[in-house]
Amino acid sequence: MPDFLDDCQFTRRDCLRLGLGTSLLGAAGWPAWAQDAVGKRPAAPKTVAGVVTMYNPGSHGDVIFNKLMEGWKHDGGPGPALKLVSLYIDQPETSAFGIATCKKYNVPIFDSIEKAITVGGQSIPVDAVLSVGEHGNYPLNDIGQQLYPRRRFMEEITAAFSKYGKVVPVFNDKHLGPVWTDAKWMYDRARELKIPYMAGSSMPVGFRTAEIKLPLGSDIEGAVGIGYGGLEIYGFHALEFFQSHVERRRGAEKGVKAVRFLEGPALWQAIDQGAVSKVALEAAWAAVPKQGQPDMRQDKEAGLFLFEYADGLTGAVLYLGCASGTSIGIKLKGQAQPIATAFDERTEPRYPHFAYLLKAIEKMIYTGRPTYPVERTLLTSGILDRALNSRARKGQRLETPELLFPYQPVAYPHAPHVDLLAAPVN
Repeated sequence: MPDFLDDCQFTRRDCLRLGLGTSLLGAAGWPAWAQDAVGKRPAAPKTVAGVVTMYNPGSHGDVIFNKLMEGWKHDGGPGPALKLVSLYIDQPETSAFGIATCKKYNVPIFDSIEKAITVGGQSIPVDAVLSVGEHGNYPLNDIGQQLYPRRRFMEEITAAFSKYGKVVPVFNDKHLGPVWTDAKWMYDRARELKIPYMAGSSMPVGFRTAEIKLPLGSDIEGAVGIGYGGLEIYGFHALEFFQSHVERRRGAEKGVKAVRFLEGPALWQAIDQGAVSKVALEAAWAAVPKQGQPDMRQDKEAGLFLFEYADGLTGAVLYLGCASGTSIGIKLKGQAQPIATAFDERTEPRYPHFAYLLKAIEKMIYTGRPTYPVERTLLTSGILDRALNSRARKGQRLETPELLFPYQPVAYPHAPHVDLLAAPVN
């Protein structure tokens, strides 16, 4: 817990906003990243232009942008040190809720991404762009990827940057792409323009059901994740949850050299033959939320993301219809007992894990530096894309030289295991 607080620079005010007890904190004041060189609080919050596919209750537009307008808990209270000043909605016909919310808070909605970024002017006055390409009526391709317009959003965002000669930080919600060629284009375009760039979900920074100690440089011998839900949409969640843990191993991260997706008898045969750590699997299974006492081997929806890291570690994420959450089990060298935890799926007050995601985004906007590497999301996006292609090819092992790229993880762990519903300390 102390590492997270040190990294995030949470303050007494931040905890009060979130409903946390101030006993977790020492110093009061504005977050360190939002202070100037002499430690003064900024005169006004940083401004944000929003880009979103659609915006109805419970959508990512809601749980992200409403926190900017209505506060951490959507109760009218304080929120991030960010101000939403413009918005583009790709499918306004299904976004009456978002349109009404923006009208309530005097946030103008524009009919193009360029106009949202320029707030209808001839320059870029905003400090950042939040691109939320999730939810809405978009087609599926033949391998089951929902073709959200994340690349198109990035194309239009960066076209505006080039036209007006200014670059600001960009956050992309969820995975890049979702098609690998689009994911790689988005990443390369950000590097080309030197954009401070982050992506991903709340999984790496949200709550855990139990705290596990996994410092950078850990000796991980085996790891298995468990996920549930839609194979692509929630598969990304499980893979990102898994990657945000195993990237902390000694010598990581150098990338992935091959990917497979197994199902049916081939899945259980691979497990029985030792393709994955059985003790890590048992620990992940014990930790994951589920209904009753199901037998995973009787799960007709079971599928296995199986991938080989460049350093020799086997990555394994088991998708189960009988699970109702996301977990990971880890076998550390020299320790007889594995460690395990699961993502805490609490939804009140108003999907609190998105508050911690916004904390990470807020830090990037104020410092101009990504809070954690976008390469994690790029690698996870690539694993997911290649696994879905392997599934379409009946479990064929796919060599992935395109995923052999290194990155350096940072000491930014998840949110502390605390109760957001606890009454704030005055």
